Amino acid sequence: MISFLLRRLGSGLLTLAVASVVVFAVLEILPGDPARLMLGLNATEDAVQALRVEMGLDQGFLVRYFHWIGGLLSLDFGRSYTYSVPVLDLITERAAVSLPLALISLALSTAIAIPVGVFAAARRGRTADTFAMAASQFGVAVPNFWFALLLVYVFAVWLRLVPAGGFPGWHAGLWPALKALILPAVALALPQAAILARVTRSALVEVLGEDFIRTARAKGLPQKTVLWRHALRNAMLPVLTILGLQFAFLLAGTIIIENVFYLPGLGRLIFQAINQRDLIVVESVVMLLVATIIVINLLVDLSYAIVDPRLRVRA
Repeated sequence: MISFLLRRLGSGLLTLAVASVVVFAVLEILPGDPARLMLGLNATEDAVQALRVEMGLDQGFLVRYFHWIGGLLSLDFGRSYTYSVPVLDLITERAAVSLPLALISLALSTAIAIPVGVFAAARRGRTADTFAMAASQFGVAVPNFWFALLLVYVFAVWLRLVPAGGFPGWHAGLWPALKALILPAVALALPQAAILARVTRSALVEVLGEDFIRTARAKGLPQKTVLWRHALRNAMLPVLTILGLQFAFLLAGTIIIENVFYLPGLGRLIFQAINQRDLIVVESVVMLLVATIIVINLLVDLSYAIVDPRLRVRA
């Protein structure tokens, strides 16, 4: 198990190093001068040159890259030229919105998808199975921003149950903050629940054909026990894989939803920083998301050994 962990950690560090080079290089080759874009077309050459020196753009590629990496390793992400505050403070403030939003969305999608997948697998080939899979196909095909607009119209404009956008902050109280996150969380969760339900059903259908399931039924175990205790646990490996990928997507792919609901999260921060060519913010947030995804994948790999004891023996 220790050697397995070391291999996974080494692979994660290598991925992080390659990602840092790619992120830095891609942002460097973007057209336009960040200093001139930030100051505007009417800025003088002296002012533009002074800002370029302040941003370190007058130095070479490798010098700026290693300076940036050294700052990341020491948790010094630099200072945003747009907001005039440390980038780490910006990330901490915005993560307080994006991280709860991703967790709520993941919990909702799991709570919807697992029962639907088990329900459809237990009724394979029947009308209920067809209806459930048709609904999940619709959820996969429709983009989340369409769900977001529909939810805003129904629950915010028509029924007036929740706000249409904005975030009051956690200091305003737990319920007002959660109330502002309900609609975006549902908009993010529905497409992910559709994908997870289909994966759960497929994995369960395959497991339900195994010999040990027939043995459990021959012993007279109730159908509920066979499904939830024996079949579902053995079908959890692909489900866990999708859960890990979904959390990474929910954390990093909220740019559209946060802009629809005007949420001050990491997705909106990246969108604004790209428009304003605040490169240090974009680089730091993207690398943080890459590191988070690597950690999540490592945790998913470890959870395999918890769900399936045979993998612990192999490791």
